[in-house]
Amino acid sequence: MIDAIKSAVETGKLKQIEGIVQEALEAGANAEDILNTMVATMDEIGEKFQRNEIFVPNMLVAALTMKKGVGVLQPLLAGDSVGKFGKFIIGTVAGDLHDIGKNLVALMVESAGFEVIDLGVDVPAEKFIEAIKDNPQCKVVGLSSLLTTTMDAMKITVEAIIEAGLKDQVKIMIGGAPITSEFKDEICADAYAPDAGSAAAMAKELAF
Repeated sequence: MIDAIKSAVETGKLKQIEGIVQEALEAGANAEDILNTMVATMDEIGEKFQRNEIFVPNMLVAALTMKKGVGVLQPLLAGDSVGKFGKFIIGTVAGDLHDIGKNLVALMVESAGFEVIDLGVDVPAEKFIEAIKDNPQCKVVGLSSLLTTTMDAMKITVEAIIEAGLKDQVKIMIGGAPITSEFKDEICADAYAPDAGSAAAMAKELAF
């Protein structure tokens, strides 16, 4: 049954995943083993995406499939197994209303084992700071920008987080179409993720 779950996530069986997970549980499979199988499968999918073996739609449907599968497991999982790497705050910076990339990163990061707090789009620096203070378990913050005109807002947000004295609590990861590794260094962010697959892997690295 574990192999069936892995296959269901890989192939994006959105309508069947809940039934497959339930069958596995009834057959005696451990909820945490099922979760770990799905997380490992999403790691593989992220790696395939980085190698251009699959594309955004494939990754998106796999992540959505896992999300539905986790929904079946959640009542059975002890404590915070789903958020075992802590909390991850994400948002698109002020002035930018794009959310497709942000949403995909949020799904992938959640699949990797974080509890995701999505602040949405057009998020001012103050809202990021407030969310970090309200969630002391948060270890990583993701800032997204799709427009070159909102790169300044990203810089302002990073500066504000640093000035608020929160850099000891969280690592800052940035991404989006106009963003580069050089820009990450320029604004003193901790990491740059070029795509959702690498964002999930990077978030786990930053959480330790």
